[in-house]
Amino acid sequence: MLPAEDEEDRKRQRPLGRDRDAYNRALHDWIDIIRAAEELGVWGASTIEHHLHSEGYEVGPNPGILNAWWASQFDKINIGALGYVMATQDPIRVAEETAILDHLTKGRYFVGFARGYQSRWTNTLGQFTETRATLSDGGSDDKRNRQIFEERVNMVLKCWKQDSLSLDGKYYQAPFPLDTGIAGYPAHKIASAAGGQGEVDADGVLRQFSVVPAPYQDPHPPIFVAVSRNEPSVRYCARNGFTVVHFSKGDGIAKYAKVYQEEAAEHGQSFAYGQRQNSVRWPHIVKNADDYDRKLKKYDLDIYKNFYSPFFPQLPANVDWIQNMKDSGLFLGGTLDQARAQFQEEFAKCPCEYLTLIYHYAQQPKDEVIWELEQFMRHVWPTLEAAEPSQAKAA
Repeated sequence: MLPAEDEEDRKRQRPLGRDRDAYNRALHDWIDIIRAAEELGVWGASTIEHHLHSEGYEVGPNPGILNAWWASQFDKINIGALGYVMATQDPIRVAEETAILDHLTKGRYFVGFARGYQSRWTNTLGQFTETRATLSDGGSDDKRNRQIFEERVNMVLKCWKQDSLSLDGKYYQAPFPLDTGIAGYPAHKIASAAGGQGEVDADGVLRQFSVVPAPYQDPHPPIFVAVSRNEPSVRYCARNGFTVVHFSKGDGIAKYAKVYQEEAAEHGQSFAYGQRQNSVRWPHIVKNADDYDRKLKKYDLDIYKNFYSPFFPQLPANVDWIQNMKDSGLFLGGTLDQARAQFQEEFAKCPCEYLTLIYHYAQQPKDEVIWELEQFMRHVWPTLEAAEPSQAKAA
């Protein structure tokens, strides 16, 4: 999030998302935050995929490039993206890119997938399959988006696992055209003799293909899927053993963690309560209680009021924005004692295997992010990790 003094200053700097100096500074200072996280023992560092954010919010158009750069800088912390919006992505290219990243990190890579809820860019980049952004409302656009998402994630898995394959989906096929295969490929003889088994038929027609390279991890990197209060998505994750990334309150996480257990058991998999669950929170740790409201106002109010909330328009006309952030269940913090108590209460509802902390960097300055992360990892996280038997991880 490229920084501005407040909402009015963001308007004066329009379009802040294209400010070369601000982006360059944020990009390079980010390395110091990840370095601090690695030294503090944080399990992983992630970026996101969002496009066309001219206002300067969530400027993250290519997670793979950032992940590759990070891989060259660090040798302990896990690296990944939460995540690739698959309704707008080519499954073969995602399989290739993420496999390469897995090799660059020597197996310290994780892959996140998401469905896409922002129409400005999801509808634009997804136009070739006529996909639409979705808020999981069960409508026709939501159903189509889910079909495309699940089809393409399943295809990425297939590309990772199989030496030779074809893809026969409703929205994507390969080789293309699938019914006739690809005839006339000049190098079909060596492909037949040295390529993947079954790629070329007896008539020299390409009938299958082989995605290279295979991932470093066998059979593939860990998979995380972003979910916001959506039971079908939780059940899909459970059937496949994916980690659910929850953007919901603690009670909701507890509910869906049980759904996950039940669905996984029906498909022959056994997970402890909280295993393969990831709770997402926006934290602030402050030196005195009054400073908590100041940080919410300075670092979070702008994006929360003007960007997050319009996608979920359920607020009264005269809302107290700071109090609403606190009531959301997503923003936790205060003094060390207050923050510790809040996170302990969260873990008492569901001892998630993962906890993801989101900071609105670079709206919040680098040094403050690092200080807060140090406080959390030294004074809050140990109390949660000690109470959690399933090897909890901070990301």
